[in-house]
Amino acid sequence: MSAGNFIRKLPAKSLTLIRNFCERQAPSEGAAKNLERLLEDSTPQKSGLGPEIDIIRNVCDLRQKRGSARKWQKKVALVPTMGALHNGHLALIRAAARHAPEVYVSIYVNPTQFGVNEDLNSYPKTWEQDIIQLRQLNQFMQGKQQFIGKVTTIFNPTTTVMYPGLPPTSEIQGDGSFVSITPLANVLEGAARPVFFRGVATVVMKLLNIVQPDEVVFGQKDIQQVLVIKRMIEDFHIKTKLFISPTEREHDGLAMSSRNVYLGERRRRVANVIYKALQASAEAWKKGKRDRRELLGPALGVAQSIQNTQRSLAPSERAGFEVDYMSLADPVSLEEIQSVDEERGAILSAAVIMQPLEEPNVSENLGLGGGLTPVRLIDNRIFCRHKVFSYAEK
Repeated sequence: MSAGNFIRKLPAKSLTLIRNFCERQAPSEGAAKNLERLLEDSTPQKSGLGPEIDIIRNVCDLRQKRGSARKWQKKVALVPTMGALHNGHLALIRAAARHAPEVYVSIYVNPTQFGVNEDLNSYPKTWEQDIIQLRQLNQFMQGKQQFIGKVTTIFNPTTTVMYPGLPPTSEIQGDGSFVSITPLANVLEGAARPVFFRGVATVVMKLLNIVQPDEVVFGQKDIQQVLVIKRMIEDFHIKTKLFISPTEREHDGLAMSSRNVYLGERRRRVANVIYKALQASAEAWKKGKRDRRELLGPALGVAQSIQNTQRSLAPSERAGFEVDYMSLADPVSLEEIQSVDEERGAILSAAVIMQPLEEPNVSENLGLGGGLTPVRLIDNRIFCRHKVFSYAEK
């Protein structure tokens, strides 16, 4: 039996495991291309999703489908994701379906936005569940007047497709074809993760070049990412309109994130410290406070109080965390400001790192990684937001 025929007989889950294994092993260029061809040839384009969703793995097929939509003057909206879909992603897709008859969802874990010591290999991959959620979302939107579109395409390339030249690198001075948007990418999240926005800008530029969407939708939770992509679109004269969708939250205010699965029960109970802190600053804003100290002070006070409470507990009970930053910044440059100009607005943002559990308990739900993985949480508030961004309806 030929290799191609053997791979074609494998179940979809086995194909997913093979793809994930080979992504981590970084095979030689020739072997990678052969494997890529076999996987593409062995993947049914509809893959049991019904006639309404195509799974596309390569650039040629994607551009052919995009060309057909353009021929029939159908607007296309793109929602880039790394998979592990949750309600926050689904909100972005619903927003896109309000604007465009065809919604393309990309699912690709981009290695170049992970630092050398970051969690690329352990990043959650939930392909089967992602597909089910997208199919169910299409069923939910069908026939509802507020939606003019649905998910028609899932773009799920391999790294060989996305980076056809040199293998991608996560080193700060590594070789490769990258897009750098500075100084926006050097502050806040960029200061802690120096290659992150280089990787984000590069992969989004690739996706925009491949798909050529009329619109692209990102979430407000990743506000610095939104600003970096907004600047890239403007500076490179890309004919895609960027929309931002409000942050989706859990019942206690914690912003939804694919990384929340690492938290487990104990750290999850404390993780909404970031929401409570920013809410305290938002209340100060509503009361007319505009000075930096008057706005950041309440947030820092809330975080310090919760941190003191946790430190007073026994190691087997507490969930430690550190505040990486609390920022009050200009909504365009992200330069720190001393007071808010109401005509220009401002971005209040924060990052909190939930520390590994000191003494995990056998009986508790520790989350993915067994409670040993630090979890970085980010969130923000935008003052005078509609003067700053184009918001998509949810």
